[in-house]
Amino acid sequence: MPTTNATELRKKLFETIANVIEYNEPVTVNTKKGNAVIISESDYDAMMETIYIMSQPKLVKNIKDGEKEDSEKMKAYDPSEKW
Repeated sequence: MPTTNATELRKKLFETIANVIEYNEPVTVNTKKGNAVIISESDYDAMMETIYIMSQPKLVKNIKDGEKEDSEKMKAYDPSEKW
């Protein structure tokens, strides 16, 4: 993960943001008061979705149970099938 400081970030702000978005590579910004990380919106959305899913114990269990299923025994998706 690339690292920069606030002064350098100011000089290349738009270029840095464009690179974060295009390559989904976070950038760490070092400051005297601590560090910050710039991430793309798509990475942020993915992290928030993961946090939400992991906070739902039943959903996590269903996902783990599904991983154990034999895919050879599964039937193909049929959009006309009644649930």
